Amino acid sequence: IMDFYNFMSPRPEETTMRQEVVDRIESVIKELWPTAEVQIFGSFSTGLFLPTSDIDLVVFGKWEKPPLQQLEQALRKHNVAEPYSIKVLDKATVPIIKLTDQETEVKVDISFNVETGIKAASFIKEYVKKYTVLPYLILVLKQFLLQRDLNEVFTGGISSYSLILMVISFLQLHPRIDARNPNMNLGILLIEFFELYGRHFNYLKTGIRIKNGGAYMAKEDIMKAMSNGYRPSMLCIEDPLLPGNDVGRSSYGAMQVKEAFDYAYIILGHAVSPLARSYPNKDSDSTLGRIIKVTQEVINYREWIIKKWGCRHNAHIERNKGASEYEDTFSQCTCYDFRMICICLFFFIIQFLCMLSHFSDASIILSYPILSYLLQTGPKFPLKGFHNPAVVHSPVLSNRGHIQYNRHTWRRRKRDSLPASVSR
Repeated sequence: IMDFYNFMSPRPEETTMRQEVVDRIESVIKELWPTAEVQIFGSFSTGLFLPTSDIDLVVFGKWEKPPLQQLEQALRKHNVAEPYSIKVLDKATVPIIKLTDQETEVKVDISFNVETGIKAASFIKEYVKKYTVLPYLILVLKQFLLQRDLNEVFTGGISSYSLILMVISFLQLHPRIDARNPNMNLGILLIEFFELYGRHFNYLKTGIRIKNGGAYMAKEDIMKAMSNGYRPSMLCIEDPLLPGNDVGRSSYGAMQVKEAFDYAYIILGHAVSPLARSYPNKDSDSTLGRIIKVTQEVINYREWIIKKWGCRHNAHIERNKGASEYEDTFSQCTCYDFRMICICLFFFIIQFLCMLSHFSDASIILSYPILSYLLQTGPKFPLKGFHNPAVVHSPVLSNRGHIQYNRHTWRRRKRDSLPASVSR
């Protein structure tokens, strides 16, 4: 489980890529409404996201009604998203815009003036600090549900927030051990989670409460706190941040999730039994590999991200360095020192003067060996941000356009070998 977590945890390049997606969308929003505020919530905010997870954004502003259509038109105009991926769900409980980013194929959900998502992200971060095993279990369970199309409410599964609350409740009420112990056997916790929600939990009569240390509540008692006419859902989870709200109310496929958990419990139970040593499973390299897989498409997608955004991430780090650190790095440069930069600047000045006075004779320049060498080879700078025109620009950055094109003839290049079908 720890190996899987370390492998699937967000890498710096993936965070950089996702932040660029957010920046592109935010620039469109700021152009429409300069005073609007864009905030990130959900898994990207908490750090508990898989390589193909969505990005959740909320826009705060002064509107009587969410301006969904107006933002949709602006996103289409700026070619931020795939044309056919933009969908306005104005009839949903929380109206949102769904889209897929044009360059990265990352899916994004945009809502308006909804504070619950921001509060939920802060709530989850607090419990991540309290239960150090929580991130490990969450990533494994998210991958488990993703493979079975049970990670979205509209596909018959449960939401990420519901899953996280189920894990928190499990850790709160764990009967035998202190689940906050970082040295706890994660395999035992995972199996017992599957056992609880796959076999023993009574979905018909019992609801989950997180606040006040956690408890299992009779659905009749939860109904008293709900609005009139409320009927408890099959997966009834009391919202710890919004009293009267049932987080699992839209999870109509909760029984499918229960069956999947039961299946995982059986498979893992057999895998760790003494008899399993006599009948090794040749189809998987590990016990965890019997219930979850990472497809080659996802692996290729992550490698594409690292290749394409690695340099941008490093450049971002360089830009964020302090002035003193930058000076130290600059002073340690052994290949090019300050004198070479002065010579290069002098060379440019000579060229500029030659152009102004229409010199036809280059003997003035060629009489200096160093300048003659520079004239033939071109100046080269050790500092990032300078480019030698004679050198082909980096293919990693080619999609962002260091070479200028005529605006009347330029056409957007196709994305650099983006693997197809990375949604699973």
